[in-house]
Amino acid sequence: MSDFEMMGLPAKLVERLKKMGFEDPTPIQKQAIPHALNGRDVMGLAQTGTGKTAAFGLPLVTRILEFGRKPENFTVRGLVLAPTRELAGQIADNLRAMTEGTPLKVGMVVGGQSINTQINRLERGTDLLVATPGRLLDLLDRRALTLDSCSFLVLDEADQMLDLGFIHALRKIAAMLPAERQTMLFSATMPKQMNEIANSYLNRPIRIEVSPPGKAADKVTQEVHFIAKAEKTNLLIELLDKHRDERALVFGRTKHGSEKLMKTLEKRGFATVSIHGNKSQGQRDRAIAAFKSGQIKVLVATDVAARGLDIPDVKHVYNYDLPNVPDNYVHRIGRTARAGKDGAAIAFCAPDEMDEFKAIQKTMGLRIPVASGRPWEPMEEEAKPKRGGGRPGGNPRRGGPSGGKPGNASRRRRGPQRGKGGGQKSAA
Repeated sequence: MSDFEMMGLPAKLVERLKKMGFEDPTPIQKQAIPHALNGRDVMGLAQTGTGKTAAFGLPLVTRILEFGRKPENFTVRGLVLAPTRELAGQIADNLRAMTEGTPLKVGMVVGGQSINTQINRLERGTDLLVATPGRLLDLLDRRALTLDSCSFLVLDEADQMLDLGFIHALRKIAAMLPAERQTMLFSATMPKQMNEIANSYLNRPIRIEVSPPGKAADKVTQEVHFIAKAEKTNLLIELLDKHRDERALVFGRTKHGSEKLMKTLEKRGFATVSIHGNKSQGQRDRAIAAFKSGQIKVLVATDVAARGLDIPDVKHVYNYDLPNVPDNYVHRIGRTARAGKDGAAIAFCAPDEMDEFKAIQKTMGLRIPVASGRPWEPMEEEAKPKRGGGRPGGNPRRGGPSGGKPGNASRRRRGPQRGKGGGQKSAA
């Protein structure tokens, strides 16, 4: 008898898991599934890539199968809320794979798709509905469905829903749900506001924490290059050129910057696509499909891809621009080293990103090894004129002017050159 069967999952579902390639439960699955099958509310904290979808999906499928009848028109039995379209699509695909061969109907409603088509599908009732909060509220306002008989609620990546400002939408949705329901909340990080959600949505939840919030997967190797902003693209090309046959995910901060970087890489001969908020849902889906298939080797993205991308063979994640929110760094690098595989996370830090870098190290509770350069000094020191008539912008510690073009100042301030042993140091 397998571990999945010992948890109480139906034999047919266990057999389906074997066909999907799942032999043994992950730690979060091993701890969460038994409690969820017993009807307990669950708060699960686990790093990305550890199988959270199956941790809530398998109990959902098991318990809804016990109903033994089709859902009534316009009703939903189980609701899974996700912050982004990409993550919602990933969850829906996984649930459909789990329910193959069963009478359960899995639906998905997200923005960027025809709302009329979604309304028509909801009319016949849905066993499991995966939704983004905004589109779900649109459909509820149009009376396209009712949550009166929804027995199960899952909040996946709840911390990002807070980051994206969905708290008001979540409150509205919660008011439409029955008080008697089972609720599960899963997240990789634990911001302070999460307690408000936990108290509002969950009833005496069992808290399961398989790794400290903010911790990256064990098999991710990390490094940082302290480098001038103007030099980032050349360094990225140099590093990507060393593994042209392996998938790499490159994170930028802005839509315009990511698109520009993608075009630059394309001109240099890399098989590259980009996804960001200016792309249509169809363009985003096609880009991700090409990346998954291996047709495209480099995907340049904003944080729209920081979650919801479950591609086991992503070997390298580049933080071309550091994120403003340190937790997003954890999610970004969680796109590699998935399903027990190895991966590398490479960060570029320009002078104006030192605050972000320090916040990332504080959140993760570690010092990221330095591959090249030295940590930048506080930039405000350079803006102060020297006392006693020195040249404006002079650097009293290092000597010489630090004014002029930022690129020149940055080059003077860099430490050991790339490839000359800088990797042995750690950032302060």
